[in-house]
Amino acid sequence: MSSRLLMARSVVKSVSHDLIGRLVLNQRHLASIACADAHKGGKGLVLGLYEKEADRGPRLTPAGEKIDDRLNGKLNELICETKISGRLGRGKVFNNIDEEFQSVCVVGVGIEGIGFNELEMLDEGMENVRVAAGVGARSLQEIECIEVHVDNMDYPEQAAEGATLAIWRFEENLSKKLRSIQPKLELFDSPDTDSWTRGLFKAEAQNLSRRISEAPANCMTPTAVAQVGVDMLCPCGITVEVRTMEWIEQQRLHSFLMVAKGSCEPPVVLELAYCGTSPEDKPILLVGQGLTFNSGGINLRPCKGMAEFRGDVNGAASILAAMRAAAGLSLPINITAILPLCENMPSGMAVKPGDVVTLLNAKTMAIRNMDRAGVVVIADPMIYGQQTYKPRLVVDIGSMCKGIKKAVGGGATGIWSNSHFVWKQFQKAGSLTGDRLWRFPLWDFYKRRVANHRSFDLSNDGDGLASSCLAAAVLHELVPCSDWAHLDTFGTGLMSTYGLIPYLRAGQMTGRPTRTLVQFLYQLACPGE
Repeated sequence: MSSRLLMARSVVKSVSHDLIGRLVLNQRHLASIACADAHKGGKGLVLGLYEKEADRGPRLTPAGEKIDDRLNGKLNELICETKISGRLGRGKVFNNIDEEFQSVCVVGVGIEGIGFNELEMLDEGMENVRVAAGVGARSLQEIECIEVHVDNMDYPEQAAEGATLAIWRFEENLSKKLRSIQPKLELFDSPDTDSWTRGLFKAEAQNLSRRISEAPANCMTPTAVAQVGVDMLCPCGITVEVRTMEWIEQQRLHSFLMVAKGSCEPPVVLELAYCGTSPEDKPILLVGQGLTFNSGGINLRPCKGMAEFRGDVNGAASILAAMRAAAGLSLPINITAILPLCENMPSGMAVKPGDVVTLLNAKTMAIRNMDRAGVVVIADPMIYGQQTYKPRLVVDIGSMCKGIKKAVGGGATGIWSNSHFVWKQFQKAGSLTGDRLWRFPLWDFYKRRVANHRSFDLSNDGDGLASSCLAAAVLHELVPCSDWAHLDTFGTGLMSTYGLIPYLRAGQMTGRPTRTLVQFLYQLACPGE
């Protein structure tokens, strides 16, 4: 046999071996992809696992025990093999172990039977369920489950909140092929559908607030926010009045116009009314800061991070969303909301530091720092609401000053109130929702620093430090005879960055304190429950 023939055979042999090797590798690769894809789609289940204690190991919830019995103890065997401890938020996803559910996520709920922690001002049992349900639902969302059933873990309302908040993403400006699957959520093995539904209402309200705050400022203009209000609230039976420039000028809401005139976007005042009881009953008045973009005006903010201040609409967004939840829950209470919506921009028409405006109550306010425009925006609308509706309680919400962020970070929303009863109700609401508030002083010490001037009655920034307390002192001057609370969300209502809550996605707007506001209204409407 010639050498050329031998060489040809050896080449063919080596090529054939190479092709066979590649074919085997491709088959293995395709098999691995098929295996991964097999776990995508279908139904998923989130089960809770209590943390191991000194005298016993980790234990499944009653719903988990039923699934384990159905699997003849296989689930508990897998838990032991993978050494899941039940530590809060830690767990595993098991695939193809049950005929009904393609994927089962077992996630730690922490210590069984834990309740209210007075030092933390938090019902830890409820919050742990939110975390566990949120982590589990998001894990199943990542593997593209189209339907997720959630174990109630003794708190179906909180399980619904955690799961609904965790799977939400703002993807309206993302290509459709890149958008994530939004699974349908169902309650697993529990008859308490009322609590589950209540949790869904609260969480969906917060997601609506997140959507308004997260949207780019060119998409969520004052007019666009007003349209969202009409679309979302009118079908719920809430009266929505969209007030334009002519009406604003007629009502002499000059402090609001001082800020709005710096932008070419026309300002809007949304006037909302929900009647859940007798029309003669005095309503609760809610006033929300609605700066759809806050550049700082002439006192321009640093360019780095300025995009986050599209979220300065969060006060108005939270109130709009809470109104929708109140109507969905049919709360027996009357609520009126005034939402002034505009942009704070620098231009030839923008208000200048040192300008003075006369408010509806005849007091004058010097606008010395346009970086703190929140107080100026809601001043006249809040006075208008009191004069028109004679409310029994006034609550205003907005991301006013960074002092509150420096004080407590993202741990709590700051609250100032002239009523101990109102503060205790908010404190209770925050402890139940996991979205806490912390009370700050409303002393004459701060009042003197905003009102003791010889050439005007008030200044929008005051003298000295404690910027958030000074802003509250200004607003307190505008509420002469009503119970009142002021919530500053600068540290909690913008992007979720520091001290991340597991069921809120990092780098997106939080929508806080929507659920706390809904819970507060629920407590006032149904004090006996």
